[in-house]
Amino acid sequence: MINDIKKFLNEDQDQKAVEKISEKVNDLLTNGETVEYIAVQNKPAINISPDSIVFTNKRILFFRSKSFGLVTDFKDYLWKDVAESHISEAILGSTFTMTAVSGFIETIDYIPKSQARKLYQYAQAKEEEMIEYRRQKELEDKRAAAGGITVNAQNEKSEEPQKPHEVKPEAPAEDPMETLMKLKAFLDNDLISAEDYETKKKEILGRM
Repeated sequence: MINDIKKFLNEDQDQKAVEKISEKVNDLLTNGETVEYIAVQNKPAINISPDSIVFTNKRILFFRSKSFGLVTDFKDYLWKDVAESHISEAILGSTFTMTAVSGFIETIDYIPKSQARKLYQYAQAKEEEMIEYRRQKELEDKRAAAGGITVNAQNEKSEEPQKPHEVKPEAPAEDPMETLMKLKAFLDNDLISAEDYETKKKEILGRM
């Protein structure tokens, strides 16, 4: 167990608390989800069952102990549902605050400063990713509202022989955003893999 959680003990996290929370988190992980960081509360007085904050590549989980540590309550938020997060530092530790897109606020205090700063750094990086995600989603929604998304096959060349000296007009260049939405539709219908989707998306965005 210690080898599995060693990477989460770099900022003096309580080892027993991390071991306990890791067992709970492992039972909650979804396919492809990995734990990125664990921060543990450190109250100045009694700290038998501290609260914890766990970051995965997909969401934030808040674990709170109740009934003297006999019960653990948790709430989770997908990164796309997180509006912002920040920390406020005091003498005895920091308070980490997360505000959801819905306006709901989660707060855990007495997080050691070094751990709180790691949380903030990671959260800021994820928030930047989600800003781009929401921008793309908004564009897709606007296009869908304007008339729906139609996935068309590429224009096939006409087999009809062309008349002498007849100039065939060039097909208009396809809108990059329309192409991205077609790819998204292919992904949603399992016509292409997520890896192929990301590769083509980067290629198209690079041409914009």
